[in-house]
Amino acid sequence: MNEVIKAMIERRSFRKFKPDMLPKEIIDEVINAGLYAASGMGKQNPIIISVTNKEFIAKLAKINAKIAGWEEGFDPFYGAPVVLIVLADKNWFTGVYDGSLVIGNMMLAADTLGIGSCWIHRAKEEFEMPEYKDLLKSLGIEGEWEGIGHCILGYPDMQKPEPPVRKENRVYYIN
Repeated sequence: MNEVIKAMIERRSFRKFKPDMLPKEIIDEVINAGLYAASGMGKQNPIIISVTNKEFIAKLAKINAKIAGWEEGFDPFYGAPVVLIVLADKNWFTGVYDGSLVIGNMMLAADTLGIGSCWIHRAKEEFEMPEYKDLLKSLGIEGEWEGIGHCILGYPDMQKPEPPVRKENRVYYIN
């Protein structure tokens, strides 16, 4: 079987991580895979914010859990030491799709490097909040951006989940 297709089939999401930080080279390799994702008209619209600051991750997790309606103290990032936030230009018509491809590429790259990952939602709601718009400005990021998602990374602290059985009746042919 082709190794790329094999990686796609075997990749799984992890929801429990060791606290050990990943080497910067590994984080950058995963980010680079995201930067090579396909994008509408080749615009390369999405941006990635790499967060390894524990205090900032804790603050982000608290707001993310609140948006989701979970009880206080729940960690929607499952202890992952790295959060890669993907945003796309709000005014670009394929931004959401382009950003989704970025996250997909990063998750595949992480898996092939032996790193656990998981897509976490609610970045859209976070980056509609004034404090996160201000964060973007403080980073020198101009324009209007939509949060697409978070790709959390870390060393898994659990067994790789088994793939669920694929549902039937999901492919139709017109010959």
